[in-house]
Amino acid sequence: MARVDFENVSLTGLESSPVAAALAGLRANEARYFMNKYGHPFEVLAASESQDTLDYVNRVLKAERGLEFASRPLQTSRFQVENIKFAYVFYESGLSINVMYTVDDPKKRAVGLKLSEGMDVPGELEGKFKFARQKSKLAGTIRGSFFVIKNEY
Repeated sequence: MARVDFENVSLTGLESSPVAAALAGLRANEARYFMNKYGHPFEVLAASESQDTLDYVNRVLKAERGLEFASRPLQTSRFQVENIKFAYVFYESGLSINVMYTVDDPKKRAVGLKLSEGMDVPGELEGKFKFARQKSKLAGTIRGSFFVIKNEY
């Protein structure tokens, strides 16, 4: 596990992405959020070392929306803060997906989709989601969307 530093943004693990700097900023933005909101460090693993997390996220995406991404996963993160389980996948294309799964409240479960600055909307998402823009000092302009999880995982 490698802790993500949101003060000195590093490309480590994301170098093969054509938008590596923006993706690193997006990852750092998530790290800052968890530290500020929960006092929780954001740690990542190489995707090759975290097949269980990839399988979980892929299962939720496929079952809920029939989504499968062609882009290669580079890193993952999986942890629980308070009563919420989180799973993240950072893809080579610049896409970040997170599954937020509240343990005791089925109404608060969702999948978040974030696009790094400079990347096109992946074909798998084209026309299926509207993306809101969010400015970030670390990541530039992030485009994000989400959908509610309806089933149990």
